[in-house]
Amino acid sequence: MCGFIGFTGETEHRKEVIRKMADRIIHRGPDSEGYFLDESLSPDTVTLGFRRLSIIDLSDGAQPMYNEDGTVVIVFNGEIYNFMSLRDKLIARGHVFKTKCDTETIIHGYEEFGEKITEHLRGMFAFVIWDKKTRTLFGARDPFGIKPFYYTVTKNGSLLFGSEIKSFLEHPDFKPEVNPDAIRPYLTFQYSATEETFFKGVFKLPAAHSFTYKDGKMNIGRYWDVNFGEKASYSFDECADLIDSRVRESVAAHRISDVKVGSFLSGGVDSSYITAALMPNDTFSVGFNAERFDETSEAEALSDILGIKNHMRHLTAEECFRAFPTIQYHMDEPQSNPSSVPLYFLAKLASEHVTVVLSGEGADEIYAGYEWYDESPLMRKYKKVPSPLRRLAASASSALPYFKGHDFIIRGSGVPENYFIGQALVFPEKEALDVLRGKYKNGPSIDDITRPIYERTKGLSEVEKKQYLDLNLWLPGDILLKADKMSMAHSLELRVPYLDREVMREASAIPTGYKINGENTKAVLRAASNRTLPDEWANRPKKGFPVPIRNWLREDKYYGIVKDAFTSDTAAEYFDAQRLVSLLDDHKEGRANNGRKIWTAYTFLTWHKQFFGI
Repeated sequence: MCGFIGFTGETEHRKEVIRKMADRIIHRGPDSEGYFLDESLSPDTVTLGFRRLSIIDLSDGAQPMYNEDGTVVIVFNGEIYNFMSLRDKLIARGHVFKTKCDTETIIHGYEEFGEKITEHLRGMFAFVIWDKKTRTLFGARDPFGIKPFYYTVTKNGSLLFGSEIKSFLEHPDFKPEVNPDAIRPYLTFQYSATEETFFKGVFKLPAAHSFTYKDGKMNIGRYWDVNFGEKASYSFDECADLIDSRVRESVAAHRISDVKVGSFLSGGVDSSYITAALMPNDTFSVGFNAERFDETSEAEALSDILGIKNHMRHLTAEECFRAFPTIQYHMDEPQSNPSSVPLYFLAKLASEHVTVVLSGEGADEIYAGYEWYDESPLMRKYKKVPSPLRRLAASASSALPYFKGHDFIIRGSGVPENYFIGQALVFPEKEALDVLRGKYKNGPSIDDITRPIYERTKGLSEVEKKQYLDLNLWLPGDILLKADKMSMAHSLELRVPYLDREVMREASAIPTGYKINGENTKAVLRAASNRTLPDEWANRPKKGFPVPIRNWLREDKYYGIVKDAFTSDTAAEYFDAQRLVSLLDDHKEGRANNGRKIWTAYTFLTWHKQFFGI
């Protein structure tokens, strides 16, 4: 696990510049650094920088890394779990290896397969290859978006790219500016939901995409997609057996390391199953001293059953608020999922004992674990009404002012394109527009963001459409982004065995009725885990990573901190500040539960202060 940065162009003092850029992300790789400065001075001159966190082949594996004759150079962040078998294949085809690390496999794979190297990689990755012979940059991001990749083109025509946006701040041609179009969708989704980030002109390379950059032109294309096509003909129990075998195989692949490996552990089935399959020496858990916001006792109990040491911490509001500016700095963009706060402390705790952790992210998306995917008994009864009538009722309701039952009728249409935007909905779109000022109302609408994704779901079931949207929006934009940034803030490598190409391939062929069966979500995964886990853990309802922000915001101290932010000059630039204060006052007095709306606005203002100083 590492971090990289790079740029094109004839930048003055480029060795000094690239070092400063690398220092900005030293937390991603405190063990060593490396640089490549292309000898030719021209507009396409390439400069690369790298920070390394040593995980595999500790004695070698320094980056940037080269092929035999030095004509191909790579910087790479991630882990390739099938690199040994791929290495053997490449050796059989005549390639000569100097190391035993996975990075070199990508180099020789590029020489052998060209841009199709992405089809051969099983793992998490973001990388850039500079091909000196063709004067071409080639790069890619893994299928799920586990590892981040950002890029921008400056006014002087230089391409900047790297693992974190903050490294761009050290380049003399980069002038940070807030992207006014990012705020409107953020208030609804709680994360940066568009390819252009909160920094104007800075973009994310989408998950499952690769690019080539040559002669000043960037070409981006998708190389992989989820396929919910033909379904398996196995019985429920046979599918559970298949999942159990595949999850264990994936965990075995993800445990490969030359340093200590542990696991995050909550009380839920996802991380418990990974822990039971891994059987590490150490597990890590955090929580709060409030019954509804703590699963540490369940984590400790399972660790005792498995004979594993559990390291646990309870967090206070004081330390969470104190750390919040640092958290938003590491996030690069405002992201108001409250779980990023305990995740920051969880990663810190783990980093004191191990260098690698396995975690349970992704299970809900691929095995349909969220409540949004399920239906209430009343909804199942309503859906016995013929679908044309339900869709007609939904169409009529959507044109009317809100009334009791409005949302139920629209959801009952069976057309998620008309109501489902993913696992977060903070400010409804109209409220987001009401709270914003001037040009900040002009960002893309919800439909602008979700429609292109839904257009790729024709023929899928309602549940699979929701899964597909979450796999393309919520998972990379929220879940995986905070997992990467919060773990890397503490130089900790986080691995996610559920998010594996082979796991996904098999999961997508499982009938939807095996995932959601009227009694539970991700039912077949629970059955698979029950081969190892006690009933209590296999069947526990999903709790998430709850944080008591709504309680904190009713305390005078934290109410005051947030009110100061809401009455600042910065708040007045972007928001109708009085509306924000009204949301805060109504919440404190118990007239409404506005916790998530308040936290989302406060998160943006906290991020803004970190990067723009006001």
